Amino acid sequence: MAGPTIGGGMGLPPEWIEGTVFPSCFWPGIVLGAVVGGVQATALLAQHNRFRLAWGLHAAAGLTMMIWIFVEIAMILAWSPLQGIFFTTGLVQTILAVLALGVWPHPFLRRTEK
Repeated sequence: MAGPTIGGGMGLPPEWIEGTVFPSCFWPGIVLGAVVGGVQATALLAQHNRFRLAWGLHAAAGLTMMIWIFVEIAMILAWSPLQGIFFTTGLVQTILAVLALGVWPHPFLRRTEK
């Protein structure tokens, strides 16, 4: 959050933000830190305190990360490898959380009874 807000965009080309509703990287940095970082921090705290909803929060945090990347790419109409890395980490987090919640059938190829 500090890089885009205090650091002036962390070296991001200023033309990336020109076509958006934001005059600078300050507000996107605030939203990134508050929303994406907030959900990640909440999931981490829930996991640390062993709350039952921790894995659900991890799934939400991964989805939030992926949605952020989609919206970012749609707004700036540019792509960098770092966005691919962040999207992949969100995807992996979501998949692992959903598997931890028990969505994988046991045994996997067993047929359902009529």
